[in-house]
Amino acid sequence: MNRRMVFYTVGRISLAAAVLLLLPALVSLIYLESCGWSFLITIAIALALSGALTRLSRPSSDVIYAREGFAIVALGWLLTALLGALPFFLSGEIPSFIDAFFESVSGLTTTGASILTDVESLSHGILFWRSFTHWIGGMGVLIFIMAIIPNLADRSIHIVRAEMPGPVVGKLVPRVKDTAKILYIIYIAMTLVQIAFLLFGGMSLFESIVHAFATAGTGGFGIKADSIAGYSPYLQWVITVFMLIFGVNFNLYYLILVRRARSALRSGELWCYIGIVAVSTVVILFNILPQFGSAGEALRHSAFQVASIISTTGYSTADFNLWPGLSKGILFLLLFIGGCAGSTAGGLKMSRAIMLVKMVGREFRRMLHPRSVSTVRFEGKSVDTSTLGSVSTYFVIYMICIFAVFLLISPEPFGFETNFSAAVTCFNNVGPGFAMVGPTGSFAAYSGFSKLVLSMAMLLGRLEIFPLILALSPRSWIKK
Repeated sequence: MNRRMVFYTVGRISLAAAVLLLLPALVSLIYLESCGWSFLITIAIALALSGALTRLSRPSSDVIYAREGFAIVALGWLLTALLGALPFFLSGEIPSFIDAFFESVSGLTTTGASILTDVESLSHGILFWRSFTHWIGGMGVLIFIMAIIPNLADRSIHIVRAEMPGPVVGKLVPRVKDTAKILYIIYIAMTLVQIAFLLFGGMSLFESIVHAFATAGTGGFGIKADSIAGYSPYLQWVITVFMLIFGVNFNLYYLILVRRARSALRSGELWCYIGIVAVSTVVILFNILPQFGSAGEALRHSAFQVASIISTTGYSTADFNLWPGLSKGILFLLLFIGGCAGSTAGGLKMSRAIMLVKMVGREFRRMLHPRSVSTVRFEGKSVDTSTLGSVSTYFVIYMICIFAVFLLISPEPFGFETNFSAAVTCFNNVGPGFAMVGPTGSFAAYSGFSKLVLSMAMLLGRLEIFPLILALSPRSWIKK
C-alpha cells in the first residue's frame, strides 16, 4: 500500500472540497444570510487539513494500484461527507451532528433521504449546498479531482473503477484525465440545458439551478415540502425527461458526440432501460387511472414516479403510498434495478440485472442440454467468466448488505414496511421508501444509531460495497 500517495491525494480532495464550498458561501453572501460564516469556517478547516496531509504525506512514487484506488475513494468520500456536514451543523439549521452527517451523506451519495421536516425554513445558502452535494456526488468526487489535478499517474483508472457505478468501467480515450474531463463537460452541458428548460417554464434562477443539480445527480433533494407536486405540468415533464436522461450510460452520449450515434442506439442496456420504463409507466397508468381526473394527469404522475424511482432520483409529484398495491409493487421492484451502468443513477444497475437474467437462462439451457456450450452475451459481445463471477458475487453481497442493514434498524418501532423499504432505498440511493419514509415522510424519527447505519448503507451502495469494505480492512494497509 502506497500510504503516502493515499493520504496525499486525500489532502488534495480536501482542497477541492474547500474550493467547492466557495459557491454556497457566495450564495449566502448574495442573500445576506448569516449561514455564510459556517461555510467560511468549513473552508478554513478543509484548507488546514489539506495543508497538513499534502505536506506530511508527499509521496516518493505517484503509482496507484487497485488497493490505493479503493482506499483513496473510500477515505475521500468519508472526508467529503464529514466536511459537507459541517455547514449544516455550524449554521445551527441542523442542530445534531449525526443528523447533519446523514443529510450530507444522503446528498453526496445522491440518495435524497432527509431528516428534515420543514425544508422550506432553510436558508438559501444551505438549500443550495444540499442540492450542490447531489451534483458533486452524481458524477463522483474523485472523477472531479482527476479532471483538475495535473499530475496524477494514468494508473488512476483504478480510482475511476472504484468510484464509477457498474460492473465494467473503462476509458473513453487513452488518458484517464481526459476521460474525466469529457465526462464533466457532458455533465455540465446537460445540467445547463436543463436549467434553460426550467427557466423557460417560469422557475426562478435559484430554483432552476438547485432542481437541475438534484436531477443531474439523480439525488432528489427538493426545496418545497411537496417536492415537485406544486410546480406546473410542463416543469414536471421537463424533470421527468431529464431524470431519465441522467439515468443513461454517459458513454453513449460520448459516442453521439463523436458521431457514432448508431453504435449508441444499438445498446441493449439502453433499450432494456427504455422498455422497463415504458411498460412500468403504462401498467401504473391504468392502475391509478380511477384516482385521477384524466388519463393525461395519470400518465404524468405515472411517468414521473417511474422515472424518479428507476433513475434513483427520488422526487415526487404524488404520494404513491396511497396508490394501489400493483403500482406500489412495481415501484418497489424498480428500487432495486436502478439506472444504467456509467450513469449518475444508483441501484443494482441495468447491466447487472440483464447479466443475471441471462445467467439464469443459461443455467436452464444447461439443464435441458447438458453437453451444449452456452455463453452469456452483452452488448453484442461474449461476457468473460471473471465478469460473470464478479456480477454474481456482487449480487450476493448486495443482498446480504441490504438484509444486514434491515436487521440492524429493525428494533425501531416503525414496522416491517417502513424499516425494510428504508434499508432498500438507502442502500440503492433512491431516497423515498414506503409508509413512514414515503414521499411525504422523513427519516427524522430514527435513532442516532439507525441514522449512522443508514448513512453507511448509502455510502456502501454508492461506492458499490467493495471500496469501503476493503479500505476499512486492516489487511489492505499492510505493506508488501
